[in-house]
Amino acid sequence: MAEAICDADGPAVAPEIPPATRREAADGVGRAEGALEMRFKRRDGVTHLDHLYQAAPLRALFPRVPRGEPPLAALTNTSGGLVGGDSLRLRLACGSGAAATAVAQAAEKVYRSRGADARIDTVLSLAEGAWLEWLPQETILFQDARMRRVTRIELAPDARLLAGEILVFGRRARGEATHRGLLRDAWEVSRGGRPVWADALHLEGDYAATLRASAGFDGAAATATALYAAPDAGDRLTLARDLLPADGVTSGATAFEGLMVVRWLARDPLALRRAFGAFWSGFRHRAAGLPDALPRLWHV
Repeated sequence: MAEAICDADGPAVAPEIPPATRREAADGVGRAEGALEMRFKRRDGVTHLDHLYQAAPLRALFPRVPRGEPPLAALTNTSGGLVGGDSLRLRLACGSGAAATAVAQAAEKVYRSRGADARIDTVLSLAEGAWLEWLPQETILFQDARMRRVTRIELAPDARLLAGEILVFGRRARGEATHRGLLRDAWEVSRGGRPVWADALHLEGDYAATLRASAGFDGAAATATALYAAPDAGDRLTLARDLLPADGVTSGATAFEGLMVVRWLARDPLALRRAFGAFWSGFRHRAAGLPDALPRLWHV
C-alpha cells in the first residue's frame, strides 16, 4: 500500500521512490521493499509537513509535541523487523529555515539471513538555515544477520543536523550474543555539494575476535554514533565532552570540517542507551535552545 499526502498549498509532488512491492525470492520467502519520503517546509514562521509518501512496511506518524518543540515524525517498520533480502529506502528533506525531529518508533531487529542482505538506504537533505534531529533507537542484530545500511547527508552551508545510530549485538536480556554475519554501516556527509566525511563499519563472517579485541570493541555488546554537522561544530566540542559519561561506558568526541563525531561503546546496552539519551537531550538544549528532553516515544 502506498499513499501521498501534502498540505493545502497544492497537489502532492510525484514520489521519487516507486511503490512498495513484495517479491518472491528463490527460497520462497517474500521480501519487503518499503519506502518513506518526507519534506518539511517553513511557512509564516512555522514548519509544516509539505510532502509525504510512504509505502509499506514503512510508516510515519505525527504525534503532538510540547510547546517549544519542532514537528515530530515517528518512523515505524510495520513488518516487525528485517530479514535477508528486505530493502528500506528513506528520504527526509527540510526546506529553508525548517526545523523537524524524526525518531524511530521502536528498536529495529535484523533477523538471521539465509544469505541475502537486508538493506537500509537513507538520504537526509537540509536547505539553508534548516535544523533536523535524526534520533535512533537500537538496531538489534541477531546471529547470522546480514545488513547493509548507508546514511547520506546533504547539507547547505549553514544547515545544522544532529543524527545518530545505535547498534546492539544480540538480545542480551535473552542471553543471546551475536558474532557472525555481515554488518556494513556507512555514513556519507557533504556540505554545499562538497564531500566532507565518509565512514564505514564493516564486520563479516565470524567477527567474535574483533568484538573481544582491546583494540576493537573490547568486549562491548553495543555501540553508538552521533553526528553534529553545523558551522559551530568545533565550538561545541567541549560541551559534548562534558556531557559524556564518566563510568561504565567508553566514549569520545572529535570535531573537524564543521562536523563533530561522538562514539560510545558499552558491555551493557542499557547503560549505553542511558548515556546516549542523556547526551542527546543535554546537547540539543545547549546547542539548539530546545527543551532538555527526548520525545516521550523514545522512553517507551
